[in-house]
Amino acid sequence: MGFHMQILIALLLGIKRNWHIFLGLILGVICGIVFPQTQYPLAHKIFTFIGQAFINIIQMVVIPLVISAIVIGISSVGDNKQLAKFGKKMILFYTIITVAAVSIGALLAVFMRPGEGAKEFINPAIAQELQGLVSTMIADQHSHLAQILLNLIPRNPFYALSLGDMIPIIIFVLVFAIALSKIGEINRPVVSFFESVFAATMKVTDWIMYLAAPGIFALVASSISSFGVEMFQGIWKYLLVVAIGLLIQFVVIYPLMLKIFSKVSVSKLYGAITEAVMVAFGTASSSATLPLTITCCEKRGISSKICSFVLPLGATLNMDGTALVQTIAVIFLTQAYGIELSALVIVQIAFLAIVASSTCAGIPGAGLITIALVLNGIGLTPEQMVVGFSFLFALDRFTDMLRTTANVTSDAVVAAIIADNANEINYELFNNPELQKDII
Repeated sequence: MGFHMQILIALLLGIKRNWHIFLGLILGVICGIVFPQTQYPLAHKIFTFIGQAFINIIQMVVIPLVISAIVIGISSVGDNKQLAKFGKKMILFYTIITVAAVSIGALLAVFMRPGEGAKEFINPAIAQELQGLVSTMIADQHSHLAQILLNLIPRNPFYALSLGDMIPIIIFVLVFAIALSKIGEINRPVVSFFESVFAATMKVTDWIMYLAAPGIFALVASSISSFGVEMFQGIWKYLLVVAIGLLIQFVVIYPLMLKIFSKVSVSKLYGAITEAVMVAFGTASSSATLPLTITCCEKRGISSKICSFVLPLGATLNMDGTALVQTIAVIFLTQAYGIELSALVIVQIAFLAIVASSTCAGIPGAGLITIALVLNGIGLTPEQMVVGFSFLFALDRFTDMLRTTANVTSDAVVAAIIADNANEINYELFNNPELQKDII
């Protein structure tokens, strides 16, 4: 199938699946222009209320999603020797790729400063209040670093849970999940419980995505009503930084990983997964793309044993594109509100972005759900940054398409490396596109 046809199919799939989000975005811009705040204050208040409600609903699912996803992801590796061997390699490679992603995102955001253009749209009083909150937190970190490190270890995980204190919660859940993975089949009742929690949370997330259109409509309408279409002139740099960061992943990080850890040709691998990448771009959903990713890899030479283990876990846990975007997004928000970040806080943001991305559902818009976890880690909440969040939502569809292509590609890269190391690639098929059948 021709490359242009693959692009067309991907775009049509994306529009078919998410036409309501496009419509909400367009109607939000139109209504914001038609109902400016100065002339229609009541309409602006309604837009703001609906947008704030949508953000609150998003935050509602963060904690159960994070806990259940971590428990399921880690405990699923189990204690089987072969699976453990593949699992250790998979975690190592995914960690390297994701650390590279957040490092690239942080460096680009710090030096290119995409949030500067949005400063003029932020209420100075709110910005000053948030600057004070973060400054206090940073000062506490510098003067009480030892105590802060001790506080990361939860004396009472249920108390941390009641406070929504995410870092101690995550540390406890990580230890608990590793323990579950080591005790064998006796863990089934507990793991089954968290599988049910995860499934229920995913269903709630699904319902939230049905509210994405009115939520995005209200957030965009509220921003346009307040600032006019000029707001897009102030935030275009954010989209540019995201695109540059993900491009570096594609042309530098993934090829380096393949070169260092395997003998897999990057051009052959990219050619083998073209259909999956295009559908990922169109649907903005790594979960929806997973069956096609597995099909592309299996039918082009990577063994079913590797694909069936690495790719489903990758679609759940490996979100390097999402981690990169979340890192840039949080630094964008802090720059827009005039909050100066220390190197320690930037490292903290990058670490939390890795955790948040690994718990992110592989569906459109889910990256902005777990970004609350990253903000909470530096003492902020989405409710305090409604205007900044509305900017992110306005561009989320575009960043979603880009980050999902990175997520899906990195899954295939890691699967190919592990398969090569285990001699589980049919190179006669993999290296000869003429022998490969069309997938779509």
